[in-house]
Amino acid sequence: MTARQLITRLALVAVAGLGLFSMYRIGLLDLSHVQPAAENLAEFAGALFPPNTDVLGTLVDAMLETIEIAFVGTLIGALISLPLAFLSARTLFPPLVSVTTRMLIGAIRTVPSLLWGVIFVIAYGLGPEAGALGVALYTVGFLAKLYSESFEAVDPEVVEAVQGAGSNRLQLIVYAVLPESANALVSHLLFMFEYNIRASAIMGFVGAGGIGYYMLGYVQLLQYENLMMALIVTFVVVMAVDYLSARLRVLIVPAMQGRGVRAPLFAGITTLAS
Repeated sequence: MTARQLITRLALVAVAGLGLFSMYRIGLLDLSHVQPAAENLAEFAGALFPPNTDVLGTLVDAMLETIEIAFVGTLIGALISLPLAFLSARTLFPPLVSVTTRMLIGAIRTVPSLLWGVIFVIAYGLGPEAGALGVALYTVGFLAKLYSESFEAVDPEVVEAVQGAGSNRLQLIVYAVLPESANALVSHLLFMFEYNIRASAIMGFVGAGGIGYYMLGYVQLLQYENLMMALIVTFVVVMAVDYLSARLRVLIVPAMQGRGVRAPLFAGITTLAS
């Protein structure tokens, strides 16, 4: 057995042991809870059917509001994320700027989306405005980090070619960093929108608009057949968004590659060198 194999096996044993210890600590190994839990779930599942179609119109309107919250939140978050991502890229700015910006992004990412919703409900009151802003801030925390990593992953030879032509930092971003990372930026943005549809669906739990408001009310009033209808509407929309997003990736990313997304790069180098 080689040293690498030994280390791998020890790591697997350690992970398994830590997993079992954690399961014991939180009570998952207490089998006396399994039967009551199964009975409760069976009773709950029985109460979900048949779904109540009488509330379908109300739920469709609420789902449209949820999509609007996700779209606006993703849009605002993406616009804020882009400059933060540039500032946090270690290949573009000195350590003082990049490290400080990374700490800010990390602090934003630390706050869960629901807590951002609560914060903006306190600021704006109940309604979809709070939900959209909560989603926007949550988006900033993750999208800025993903964008920053994409910028740092740009081929160093490309960066050196543009810098060698006498470019300043702004020209480096415009002619090298953005064209080279465009595919990744689009993919991250579409993924974030998919996720935000799900996140927006529960923003109503804290009064921030969307279908989650009705879900919480149905649970509190024990109207589980209405809850099932809300879950079906949410499931259909989430699956549709996932499908459309996947199709957009297939269409957009190859199209960007086929049209030569690097064209601005070479045009920029020629311009700078002339």
